[in-house]
Amino acid sequence: MKDEILNAFKFRHACKEFDSAKKITEEDFNIILETARLSPSSFGLEPWKFLVVQNMELREKIREVSWGAKKQLPTASHFIVILYRKAYFMRYNSDYIQDFMTNIQHIPEEGRINRLKFIEAFQKNDFELMEDRALNDWASKQTYLPLANMITSAALLKIDSCPIEGFVARDLEKILGERFGIDTTQFGVSCMVAFGYRINEQRPKTRNTAENVIKWYN
Repeated sequence: MKDEILNAFKFRHACKEFDSAKKITEEDFNIILETARLSPSSFGLEPWKFLVVQNMELREKIREVSWGAKKQLPTASHFIVILYRKAYFMRYNSDYIQDFMTNIQHIPEEGRINRLKFIEAFQKNDFELMEDRALNDWASKQTYLPLANMITSAALLKIDSCPIEGFVARDLEKILGERFGIDTTQFGVSCMVAFGYRINEQRPKTRNTAENVIKWYN
């Protein structure tokens, strides 16, 4: 099992072009999506949404504003746009957080009151998140947790992937509003990720040494 984990990380690479003739099974892709759904988040508030874009016309619209996905969009078996919830949802006193604690986390009223005080103190004092930009950044960076879990679970299944930040965010959000029906006052784009099977050989993996990036304090 230990070797299996490390081998998956060695197998994984940012695949720039996929074999368009090979498709991921529904069972395998559902596993990948489930690892995203089960991912951790700050206070368990799940500040994300996943758009699985299989329609090729919609993919082409995304491709027009995505310089980093020119080959992945037309060839990937599956393609996901990962959204983050903006300050509209993520401020401590939002209706979303109240409803989430009540109907998803099933926290009793007294517990909700105490938890909201804790989140308020965290946002106001600990991380100084009261400005919209700060709340948006806080939510956006959490979406990289499900992204990492998806590409790792895919690698364990011998499925290739490519996380993508190569796009013009404002233009992509305009497309999401006009063509996908996304309210971009409430959601923003964090990143995208493509899945499929490689058509070219993987380049040798290069990484910094452990000594350069890990420091122990015993």
